[in-house]
Amino acid sequence: MTSWSTPCVDHTTAIKSGQSPNTAFVFSTLRALVVGLLLLCCVFAINDAAADPLARADAAFARGDYLRAVNILTPLAFGGDARAQAFLGFMFEHGYGAPQVYDSAAGFYGQAAMRGNPFGQAMFGLMYDKGHGVPQDFVLAYKWLNLAAARARKRERDHFLRLRDAVASKMSPAQIAEGQRLAMAWAIGLP
Repeated sequence: MTSWSTPCVDHTTAIKSGQSPNTAFVFSTLRALVVGLLLLCCVFAINDAAADPLARADAAFARGDYLRAVNILTPLAFGGDARAQAFLGFMFEHGYGAPQVYDSAAGFYGQAAMRGNPFGQAMFGLMYDKGHGVPQDFVLAYKWLNLAAARARKRERDHFLRLRDAVASKMSPAQIAEGQRLAMAWAIGLP
């Protein structure tokens, strides 16, 4: 290259190939432009892929843009993302950006719970405790809250334990034992 912006063109090669020197210059410039555009597209595609959609949904929720949060979360939840399922369940349970529909909330919480998401498990347990979207069942509420506490971080764990113990206060010792058995069976992979 003679300068950073003007490529060298071998005029003798261009003339021998039947092209004018200007045509060869145009083709080499066009090729460089196409390669540059492809690289630019790749860079922007990587940046878009690297942006965390859950963080965008969380930011939209924090701004009060609930509809945007639901629009970001929905394809992720249907794609099997447990965190998105739990978050979307919360949106449906409380009517943020979506109608308040307990059946849908319980469905999303249940999917997240089955994938091992502690928040989804805790919220699914609370849905059973209240009978929202599912039949009221203290044994299943205890099971899911017990599993959530086992998988959660310290601060969340303490909260989930208090919720589990509150549910246990409504149960007989036999029901608590059944809830513990179900949680253990689920944790080790038994049906």
